[in-house]
Amino acid sequence: MSAPRPPLKPLEQALAELLDFAVALDGVESVSTFEADGRVLAQNLLSALQVPPQDNSSMDGYAVRCADLSPAQNLLSVTQRIAAGSSGTALAPLSAARIFTGAPIPEGADAVVMQEDCDVVDDAQVRIKSLPAPGQWIRRAGEDIRRGAVVLQKGARLTPAALGLAASIGMHVLPLARRPRVALFSTGDELVMPGQVAPEAMKPGSIYNSNRFFLRTLLSRLGCQVSDLGIVPDRLDATVQALHGAAQGHDLILTSGGVSVGEEDHIKPAVQALGALDLWQIAIKPGKPFAYGRVHNAHFIGLPGNPVSSFVTFLLLVRPFLLKLQGVTELAPATFALPAHFTWARADKRREFLRVRRNPAGGLDLFANQSSGVLTSAVWADGLLDNPPGQTIAQGDLVRFIPFSEVLG
Repeated sequence: MSAPRPPLKPLEQALAELLDFAVALDGVESVSTFEADGRVLAQNLLSALQVPPQDNSSMDGYAVRCADLSPAQNLLSVTQRIAAGSSGTALAPLSAARIFTGAPIPEGADAVVMQEDCDVVDDAQVRIKSLPAPGQWIRRAGEDIRRGAVVLQKGARLTPAALGLAASIGMHVLPLARRPRVALFSTGDELVMPGQVAPEAMKPGSIYNSNRFFLRTLLSRLGCQVSDLGIVPDRLDATVQALHGAAQGHDLILTSGGVSVGEEDHIKPAVQALGALDLWQIAIKPGKPFAYGRVHNAHFIGLPGNPVSSFVTFLLLVRPFLLKLQGVTELAPATFALPAHFTWARADKRREFLRVRRNPAGGLDLFANQSSGVLTSAVWADGLLDNPPGQTIAQGDLVRFIPFSEVLG
């Protein structure tokens, strides 16, 4: 009599256990700020200066003294012109400085009047049509960044805006966490690489290896150095040899397929021959089978073979694992409550991740075929609907939406 199957593991438990194994990698890399998009800061970034460095104008117009102006006195002499990158002289009483956006405020001036509220009388005079308030249209020194402030924190993933911020304090190279080195391969004699066999020449039972393409891209978007080791034949000796080689010089071995309990699935005995392995049955749909282990000193993660299952489990489990290896602390993607513009009457005992798309009315539409082998659902969708176990969905119900923009990179 066979032993009873263990209960399915909730996603939160599986993720917590997986992240316990993810210790931040040693090493810091100095990388050009131009090349740091998506990478992770290894140290707090402190500003050696303040931004702006001095009070400056946020408008094209005229720098003035508010005390010089009244309803009866609105004509000023224009005594200087200050462009961005230059500096002016102290502003004399009853005078104005022609000033441009970003130019430093001259000593004595306490407001800027934008040019639309001024009339040029002649080359040397300007009439102020709207009396200014002190501080009007002036950006104060240090209002964006104070000297010594932490501008970007250790563990932050760098966005284009963050790179611009780093550059604004003079950082041309950045201290970054080391990139995870990942060995990627697929298992399965049924797999064929596009370009090797024409569609009309495919043997019965053969399929093109789609998982390898999206997994490699997802890894690259997460800043990983990827070694693509191709397709491993469905033989134990070949799987052991591939795993042994992949463990050399890599932090993680990622496979797709071969983590079920079939007679031709050799991942489990091969990993156990070289290290240790746990096969998890996770209470999610798609993506129930999942494996974590060690091969020598490398982490091992085995994803299911069905394309959508592999895609979803990567986003939910592998992505946060790789981010934690790089020292990222904010691992959970942002989610949004949106109305379902469909019904879902088939409640499942597992937590479902349905492929959905936002519509112009502000709700979510559902892809008709939610099978784990239908990769077109992930292309059509712009996110996942996180549906609790045993939950049906009625038209108009608020549901939890995870945009792909939060998890695809």
